[in-house]
Amino acid sequence: MAETLLQTTVVGSYPQPDWLVDRKLLAKGVPRTRLRELWRVAEPFLEQAQDDATLLAIRDMERAGIDIITDGEMRRESYSNHFATALEGIDLEHPGEVQARSGVTKVPRVVGKIKRTRPVEVRDMQFLRASTDRQAKITLPGPFTMGQQVKDDFYNDPIAMCMDYAAAVNEEAHELVKAGADVIQLDEPWLRNNPDEAKRYAVKVINRALEGIASDRVRLHVCWGNSESPHDSDVPLEDILPIIQQANVGALYLPFAGPRHAHEFRCFEKFPLKSGQILVAGVIDPLTNIIEHPEVVSDRIERIVAVIGDASAVLAANDCGFDTSAGWGRVAPDVVWAKLRTLRDGARLASARLF
Repeated sequence: MAETLLQTTVVGSYPQPDWLVDRKLLAKGVPRTRLRELWRVAEPFLEQAQDDATLLAIRDMERAGIDIITDGEMRRESYSNHFATALEGIDLEHPGEVQARSGVTKVPRVVGKIKRTRPVEVRDMQFLRASTDRQAKITLPGPFTMGQQVKDDFYNDPIAMCMDYAAAVNEEAHELVKAGADVIQLDEPWLRNNPDEAKRYAVKVINRALEGIASDRVRLHVCWGNSESPHDSDVPLEDILPIIQQANVGALYLPFAGPRHAHEFRCFEKFPLKSGQILVAGVIDPLTNIIEHPEVVSDRIERIVAVIGDASAVLAANDCGFDTSAGWGRVAPDVVWAKLRTLRDGARLASARLF
């Protein structure tokens, strides 16, 4: 079989094992601000247990043949709330309430000026770098998204609040580069929720978060979440693509495997990539236990490349995380591994045809 010239990667999160996460508590509806209670392992042994789980995730990605791997986000209670544990000005113990489509949701509460007090994911990056010789990617929650997921009882100014989030993210990003990150992925799923607010200030805060970081090290991940829901109210990619293209990033990471957004790669016919920029294309669905056939994956990649016009400007990946909050994954771990394997096989097929 041909060499995989089209590189493969993953969003970030990998299924956290049952011996690490108590899924029964999850089923009882533990608030997202109290996800730390989900760990099965006692605090004195938790770090070692998370190391073990991280190493298993790394080896799974390597065995599947993934080129650019992550730590699986094994130490995180959720993809974004974990970052808040290292921020001054956030009250996690007395959450606020916001109205969501599904009802009232408990969220972190902003009670003072946001300021980073300690590294959050630097040790994760150091562990990842020491555990693999492949390209290593670490994920960071975006400042715009974090600003949408809180109850603001201090700033009364979303731009000022998000700019302070951005300053904290920027400090972390610089330390992650020093710790050996080849790639930093900024997760900004909430860009798709309110395009008017996104247009007003999202790019400003994203670019503040990335100040001093070489753009070719940064990928901006935008998606519509990984909830198993109708998604018929999702904002079309066409409405937000011109906005996110203003961000100082070397790559855009977008989902094209799910049934609601599988056609939207065609937006690049109207809004082409900037010179030197790449597209990380989601071609694996993280919400179904059906394992895609490599030919299906290859077809998806080939259609996307036909629009982009340059196979070397496309990477293949999954749409969204497999376990974005601890224990919330809907796909069985052995199926996740098989999906990564078929991602690699599909990329090889596409490579043979495109190169």
